[in-house]
Amino acid sequence: MTRTELPDSGMEPAPVTVPVVSALAGAVTAAAALCYAQVALPGQPLLSDYALVPGGMPPVLIGMLALAWACVSLAYGLAAREPARSAATRVLLLAGSAGLMLSAVFPTDPGNAAIGTLAGEIHRWSSAVVFTTLPVAGWILARGRVALPKWNRVKALSVTSAVALAAYLAAHPASFTSPLIGGASYYGLLERGVVLAEIALVVCMAMTVVDRRSAVRPVVPAQAESPERLAA
Repeated sequence: MTRTELPDSGMEPAPVTVPVVSALAGAVTAAAALCYAQVALPGQPLLSDYALVPGGMPPVLIGMLALAWACVSLAYGLAAREPARSAATRVLLLAGSAGLMLSAVFPTDPGNAAIGTLAGEIHRWSSAVVFTTLPVAGWILARGRVALPKWNRVKALSVTSAVALAAYLAAHPASFTSPLIGGASYYGLLERGVVLAEIALVVCMAMTVVDRRSAVRPVVPAQAESPERLAA
């Protein structure tokens, strides 16, 4: 038997230090790129719009590709630690990574563009994939686990990301609800909240991979009946 078996089998889990450190480095790099664009570049309604201003393309590309790398590294770490238990989460993480890479390759349309381009449509739909897959990945990973603080944090950040995404979609000028709630004045702030919540979610999921404590909710076996009772 090898050392890559599941923790439930009693063997030591496969080493996951390198993919976890890689995922954390990618998430921190993405957050740093976001902060740089926010502070050093002219203010823009949405984060993707920074790519359209002078000097804005590098931080946008670095941020998206770094977060994509973090998702791939996290999926690799989960495959080493829980190959069967984390299969659905890994698929969603890889889908989110692919969405980030497509968003980086295909730039968004300017906000005042009368007609959307094919590149802009690909960017919007790939961004939608990222925003939706990561919260679902976190929720699925934490579902059915022991009520430990690490899993509670993953669940809380998954719910926070989903709620922030719903608020952002409701406030976006393209939504029919935006005029009702005055969303045009703060939808960009909500988008930044979604991105930061999902970066924090990736960090929390990565930290759970290195924790060796019990991962799955224990199942209590049914009490076996005694021979005397069966004979009766």
